[in-house]
Amino acid sequence: MTSQVQSTVEKSKIVEKRNAAIKGAFFTEFVDMFDIYLPTIILTPALSYFQPEELPQGMAGILTSLVFVTTLLGRPLGATIFGALGDKIGRRKATISSVLGFGIITFLIALLPGYSSIGITAYWLLVLLRFLDGVFLGGGYTGSHPLAMEYSEKHQRGFVGAFILSAFPLAYIVINLLGLAAFALIPQAGPDSPYAVWGWRIPFVIGALLAFWLAAYYIRKVPESETWESSKKEKNSLASMFRGKTGRSFFQVFIMMTGFWLTQNIVTLILPTTVLRTILGLDGIQVTLTLFISYAVLFGSYIAAGVIGQKIGRRRFFLILGPAIVLVGSVLLAIILNGKALPLPLIMLLVVLFSVIVTAPWGVIVTYINERFTTEVRASGFGLGFSASVVLPSFYAFYMNWLGGIMSYNSTIIALLIIGAVIGTVGAYLGPETKDVDFNQAE
Repeated sequence: MTSQVQSTVEKSKIVEKRNAAIKGAFFTEFVDMFDIYLPTIILTPALSYFQPEELPQGMAGILTSLVFVTTLLGRPLGATIFGALGDKIGRRKATISSVLGFGIITFLIALLPGYSSIGITAYWLLVLLRFLDGVFLGGGYTGSHPLAMEYSEKHQRGFVGAFILSAFPLAYIVINLLGLAAFALIPQAGPDSPYAVWGWRIPFVIGALLAFWLAAYYIRKVPESETWESSKKEKNSLASMFRGKTGRSFFQVFIMMTGFWLTQNIVTLILPTTVLRTILGLDGIQVTLTLFISYAVLFGSYIAAGVIGQKIGRRRFFLILGPAIVLVGSVLLAIILNGKALPLPLIMLLVVLFSVIVTAPWGVIVTYINERFTTEVRASGFGLGFSASVVLPSFYAFYMNWLGGIMSYNSTIIALLIIGAVIGTVGAYLGPETKDVDFNQAE
């Protein structure tokens, strides 16, 4: 009887640890994406606070883009640094360090003075802090996601990976609601308006507080990965990521992710601004409502994709979805691009269907990349495989410009979607099936 009670208690403790690790990864993804969207949604209307009043339009565009690009450039560096730490000192410690880091940086951004106080130094401080923010953000998921996956049972890894990434659309919805509330309640009109001077700071303080709460959650609730603790903990240099079996895994993941990042950019970057606003001429409320509905559906579709990937296999799922994006996604995109005369409800439906199909691979990606690397290099492999591959797709505007020499502007968007899907499919084809990988054994 005593042994049965002990067994029940031990199982209960294991479940408690597993749930804490999974919730921690979900919260980390949420806070990470919340912080990523802060400048694009909250800070954009207030950037004049950091810049001279009289700026040529081209220079203003460059200065605005730098605030966002520097964050993006910092993420691969952060994944490299904190991935190595996650493999060397543990997933939990690496996560706590990175989360505290971007919490502090986000809070410092909220305290920045404007151009009227310290001149152009205000802008360069903002850019520097956003770069450092990107570095720490790149480390957040590098530790938390492998930790959660290592606690997950093999038959649940598909659901767990998808559940973690579903925090991305949820964060988008929450920060947009926060932005709409701030825009409605705080007047914004120029660098001296209440919103430009202090209103934008409130969401940044909220982001910092969320990060500090998350760090406290990991300190109090989340244990270190038992899989990592029982591993050999071999000393691996960064160069080892590009050699032997690990190197082959990394380059295969890099190719696949480069393709799927390119298709993802169509949904998250090109669709809201270029397609819905510029080409179709929707107003701000119509675009916001369309995106709210789309991202609400994505929260569920990510999880559905993860469950399907668990049943049929990750590789097979990618090999089905890649061609589906080419064949179905490109047709839906073409209809949307030429749908200026369509009623708004039909446009919304088409956008939702398009977004679900194109982003479906992301419901499987977290699980798959973690399964491609052994425990000794899993944090580094996941962090670099996930982050380094975002760099080439981030220059999508240049690719569209080059393609514009041989086709119409609208066609360049469809071409990028097809190219990304083909690259992602080829990358998946080059890799093995991973759903039966044992995290406690070498690959």
